[in-house]
Amino acid sequence: MNHTPYSQYDNEEHPPVPPAGPVRIFRRPTSEPPYVTYFMIATCVLAFLGQLFTQTTTGADLLAALGAKVNPLIVAGQYWRLITPMWLHGSVLHIAFNMYALFIFGSNLERYYGHNRFLLLYLISGFAGNVISFMMTPRPSLGSSTAIFGLLAAQAVFLYQNRTLIQNARSLLMSTLMIAGINLLLGTSPGIDNWGHLGGLIGGLAFAWSAGPIWTVQADFTGVSLVNQRSRRRVALVAVGVTLVFAALAALRIWMG
Repeated sequence: MNHTPYSQYDNEEHPPVPPAGPVRIFRRPTSEPPYVTYFMIATCVLAFLGQLFTQTTTGADLLAALGAKVNPLIVAGQYWRLITPMWLHGSVLHIAFNMYALFIFGSNLERYYGHNRFLLLYLISGFAGNVISFMMTPRPSLGSSTAIFGLLAAQAVFLYQNRTLIQNARSLLMSTLMIAGINLLLGTSPGIDNWGHLGGLIGGLAFAWSAGPIWTVQADFTGVSLVNQRSRRRVALVAVGVTLVFAALAALRIWMG
């Protein structure tokens, strides 16, 4: 599944702005580095180096053989194959495109989602993409693009739900939707698992719509800050609910054989 690079949602050029009025301080949700994004990139690169090492030493890609989405093996009980494809890639070009997209989207989105919620978004999107691929196509597949399409969906939801606080939210939203549409169209090319992309998009949308951050402006004696309306409990419940829905779909597919 080779993919083209994605455009950047640049929060530095388009920061949220509070309503008109005297403002002394405007706090961003977090200024910490996007540790989860960096971790995912690092582990994907390490996994790919492991793939290259086994190919060089044994003549076979042992990691892909053990972790790619292969329908008969999932039906036979190797359920981890609905998760592990997120860390595996088929070529240098494949991982380069996907890691570039993950860096561009993940670095910005994680700052608004926070580390834990972003990790849930990424894993749920990747899982959902592999489940839909498992249900809809018999072809083996691998790649982190299932999760990355979930990030695209989450970015679109974030822009829409926080549109009153983001400059040029409409144009940014249209740009995000266009990027998703173009890449889904490119995904119709032979050899690309577009069902996985669509599943990741759906999984990311389901989680982001109900658990993504919705910010309000709150003023106090220090100035103006952003306050997230959605609690950690809600995020946890939505994460469990969305995961169970896709797990049930996978179970149905396994039961059907």
